[in-house]
Amino acid sequence: MSDIFTRLTAILEQRKNADPSSSYVAGLYAKGVDAILKKIGEEATETVLAAKSGDKSKVVYETADLWFHTLILLVQQGLKPEDVFRELERRFGTSGIEERAARGNRE
Repeated sequence: MSDIFTRLTAILEQRKNADPSSSYVAGLYAKGVDAILKKIGEEATETVLAAKSGDKSKVVYETADLWFHTLILLVQQGLKPEDVFRELERRFGTSGIEERAARGNRE
């Protein structure tokens, strides 16, 4: 499953040095982190709306957009999908309640 993340990450890394007029991703990088975060917010909202609609194909489509833009953020921040995978692995088998308590969050 992570192969697609690896391949996408390599392309996103290349786009960091591309001409912003030649690439959507390069354009986002050139605009900075606020533009990337705005796009993630938009995609998250679209994912929520798709889920509310009950259309599973829309949920998949919008989730793909959300993940894609999140990968752009990771690369912009000098991170890789593997960093997130390691964090998920660290949390695996720990209840959410226990994990939040370990961080001191009591929501």
